[in-house]
Amino acid sequence: MNRTAPLAGVGVLAVAGLALAGCSGPATTPGAAEDVTITYSNFISAGGNEKNLEAIVDAFEKENKGITVEVKTLPYADYFTALQTDLAGGTVADVFDIEFANYAAYQKSGVLAPLEGVDTSAYQASLADAYATDGTQYALPSSFSNVVLFYNADLFDAAGLDYPTADWTWADEKAAAEKLTDNDAGVWGDYQPISYHEFYKAVAQAGGQFLKADGTLGFNSPEGIAAAKWLVEKSGTTMPTAEQGAGTPDFDSKLFADGKLAMWHSGIWMFGGLADAGIAWDIAVEPGDTQHASALFSNAVGVSAGTKNKEAATKFAEFLTSSKTTVDTRLKAGWELPPIADEAALSAYLDITPPANRQAVFDSLDEVALAPSIGDGQAEMQDIVTEELTEAAAGRKTVEEALADAEKRIAPLLG
Repeated sequence: MNRTAPLAGVGVLAVAGLALAGCSGPATTPGAAEDVTITYSNFISAGGNEKNLEAIVDAFEKENKGITVEVKTLPYADYFTALQTDLAGGTVADVFDIEFANYAAYQKSGVLAPLEGVDTSAYQASLADAYATDGTQYALPSSFSNVVLFYNADLFDAAGLDYPTADWTWADEKAAAEKLTDNDAGVWGDYQPISYHEFYKAVAQAGGQFLKADGTLGFNSPEGIAAAKWLVEKSGTTMPTAEQGAGTPDFDSKLFADGKLAMWHSGIWMFGGLADAGIAWDIAVEPGDTQHASALFSNAVGVSAGTKNKEAATKFAEFLTSSKTTVDTRLKAGWELPPIADEAALSAYLDITPPANRQAVFDSLDEVALAPSIGDGQAEMQDIVTEELTEAAAGRKTVEEALADAEKRIAPLLG
């Protein structure tokens, strides 16, 4: 499963309006109004799922006579640069892939058409809501992944501790981590990266806001301080430090698979890699402080505001994201998770073990923390937060100093 990392698009606002001036797809042929060709640009199928996408498109065309879909697939690493070029040149496809982290910038710039008449009840509510602005749907979720708490059942059993549950709080996790940490045996009780992606979620779990409703920064607050301390104070106590390897590629996954890590905050994309691990493991909803808030990573499809075939494009977007064909194809291929609300249709996924408690994947959607999005300064903002938290973890700054410095550095990026 590919992690849909929350990366911001580059220069989205700079192309505002330009895409509207161009022709995003061929017009309906005169005298044959029923025959329509629409274009779809994507990265979701690149790297092994091209045939699966082709099967979905074939099924759509068979069910919707007169509509032809021309597909353009690009690698993830190239996709967003190409999309920006297409938007600026007015040649963007009728339907195109986006990620949640760049949704707000695309919506604000006017390149996404409002989607009328779509049945959003077909989707998990939190996923559909993520792509709506002021009550209007501007994109449809196409897949998702999220973060859960992995745990080593063998280590819990050996320590005589109860397994994590959805009712756990930070205090419960900390108490268990302290009991499970065994320095002599090289076993750590917990692992959670000290990074922006974990911090914004922890702020929400503490009842705070990384970004306030008015768009100003809200993380330099009592809740933000609690969140930063939750991450930083684990380092060197219940989880390894950077000097001990924390943060290096595959360090955490290897530690868990080797039976040397009791609890691990990571994404469901790691299920496949652990299928043959020689340990007994399972998952639970991530603990919160005052509330739960699970990190959600999501892809979506939008319809170009400049399309000449909006009805056909919208129909394809719905089929691509919620049809039975799509659900069955994704589940059979292990091609990320479809965003649908009908859990009965996902029973095949829930029946796969390990982990036994796959239901926690969907329970985590009840309360989510969506990644803050500030447009062109997104990547720099993320780096600043991670840098400042790293300074605090190393003891070169207090948590309070780190957050104050992060606020000063990020504020100019908000525009």
